[in-house]
Amino acid sequence: MNEPASRLTGPVRVVGAGLLGASVGLGLRARGVDVLLADASPAHLRLAADYGAGRADDGGAEPSLIVVAVPPDLVSRVVAEELAAHPAAVVTDVASVKVAPLSELQESGADLSRYVGSHPLAGRERGGPSAARADLFIGRPWVVAARPENPREAVSLVEALILDLGATPVEMGATDHDAAVALVSHTPQIVASLMAKRLAGSTDAALGLAGQGVRDVTRIAASEPELWVQILGANAPAIVEILHAYRDDLDRVLVALGDVDAAGSRRAIAEEIAGGNVGVSRLPGKHGQDKRYSSVVVMVEDRPGELARLLNELGDLDVNLEDLRLEHSPGAAFGLAEIAVLPEVLTRTVNDLTDRGWRIAG
Repeated sequence: MNEPASRLTGPVRVVGAGLLGASVGLGLRARGVDVLLADASPAHLRLAADYGAGRADDGGAEPSLIVVAVPPDLVSRVVAEELAAHPAAVVTDVASVKVAPLSELQESGADLSRYVGSHPLAGRERGGPSAARADLFIGRPWVVAARPENPREAVSLVEALILDLGATPVEMGATDHDAAVALVSHTPQIVASLMAKRLAGSTDAALGLAGQGVRDVTRIAASEPELWVQILGANAPAIVEILHAYRDDLDRVLVALGDVDAAGSRRAIAEEIAGGNVGVSRLPGKHGQDKRYSSVVVMVEDRPGELARLLNELGDLDVNLEDLRLEHSPGAAFGLAEIAVLPEVLTRTVNDLTDRGWRIAG
């Protein structure tokens, strides 16, 4: 099979062969781009190369683009070193904070015309080159924090990288970016971790009742503490502002629950829940569209091939699956498949699946 054409001519140097760096390498190699890998850890470097993310940079080729994928507290130093070592290359980074590294670089006096900060909104709970995936960035937004002093060709090179990896470039200034990720990424990490902490002292009997709700809320709580200390510390002011507002909301709920029979208590609780309805309705749907879907919950027997049969039959019925979520309690003889479909096909989907013998829950 022919490799898809690349917008980049290469070579591309990737500094940092962890999850993001190795995933960049895998994605570019799939398009035939020459990828030069560098990492402070020889073991990481060899493992990423063994997985096919690129080849160790021996200094024999001069890169046109450099992607710095190192921990946040190293970004500014490594970017400055790469700018000095490769005077013809454009340098970008994939750190999840943008203001702090940029400020440090500006204070260093480095020529930043060739530096274009960026950040892919993609990741996994596991890290390291063994967790890397060539498709990690497909369909994900990737912020480009360009500045007026950046030549258009430098920004275009970073955008070519993003498009080659299947992501969607989003132009956003460093300050706006950090405020945005504080809301949609950094604060949710804290909330998920604190909720998951409540589970640590619980009984096995209580945890045996856990359904998809608590799993959804705590999914990202398995993240690496050392990395998140750096991320949260670098974006602390924006996160603190959101957490103060979150604490105010929580205090109102605590007061209301403290005396649910007091005048206005039930209304206060209802208004907080309704506020959540409004917020979640604003999250973009599939392909970034702000569109609501209807859900059908199908009971799926716990035996090999049943989920595949359901998906095949949806295809036979000409129903496009917009989203899928699975819930399966340990020991249960069946699972629940919540499928999202367009509202206009909801009734037909329920009727046709019922006619084929599927049990619809709820």
